Amino acid sequence: MPLFMDRHDVPGATAEDVAQAHLSDLRVAADLGVQFFSYWFDPDKGGVFCFARAPERESLVSVHEKSHGLIPNEIIAVSEDDVLRFLGHIHDPVDHTEVTSPFRTIMFTDLEGSTALLESLGEAPFLELLKEHDLMIRRALVAATGREVKHTGDGILAAFDSVERALTCALAIRRGFDERNQGSARPELRVRLGMAAGEPVDHNDDIYGSAVNLASRLCAAAEPQHILVSEVVRNLAPDGFRFGDPETRHLKGFADPVVAYELTQGSN
Repeated sequence: MPLFMDRHDVPGATAEDVAQAHLSDLRVAADLGVQFFSYWFDPDKGGVFCFARAPERESLVSVHEKSHGLIPNEIIAVSEDDVLRFLGHIHDPVDHTEVTSPFRTIMFTDLEGSTALLESLGEAPFLELLKEHDLMIRRALVAATGREVKHTGDGILAAFDSVERALTCALAIRRGFDERNQGSARPELRVRLGMAAGEPVDHNDDIYGSAVNLASRLCAAAEPQHILVSEVVRNLAPDGFRFGDPETRHLKGFADPVVAYELTQGSN
């Protein structure tokens, strides 16, 4: 089904008004075959933008017309890859007075055997597989409201405000690649994931710090289609997530051994 971005001009609207309108959209969207992924609000210019999958443009108009009557001023078809990459950097709290904590859960992903795939397939086929890989991860990030910090060449560095959302996202990524590999005759794509938590430093659209370094090393130490998390992430995980026994790891760049856990199952 095609993907669309629509724009509403709503001068004078508040973030709360927009949030309520979006909730109204969600109540009727499924009946009209529309799936909303995200929205964001520019209070300075009075603009609202919605990202959705729909059978056709008219379906998106019908949802807005039926739910609250705010017809889009413009609707354009969009590239999923471009929009998901952009949405991964969006954070639009309903309450613009909220004070956010600098504490983040950091996640690295890494595509197993990317160099070997490139050499065996050639550049063009490999880039098609890499694009598929990127889309799968970005869909999971958007669903979990994660922020894509940067693309690492054969993986993605992401940050989350919530440990629970980060763990849910990691499991969704692993599940997505498991399902893709079972139902595809194309070369397998397998990813390893590493997660840590702390207070990274933001600088020049990147993040730095010990938590970032630890997440990177845990990702490198993980087996393909496995998720390794730090002790802090394990201790902050809500009930329902399951982990393996603690493992002592000697990681590059860390003088002391690091305790890590394998995330095995989610809360559902």
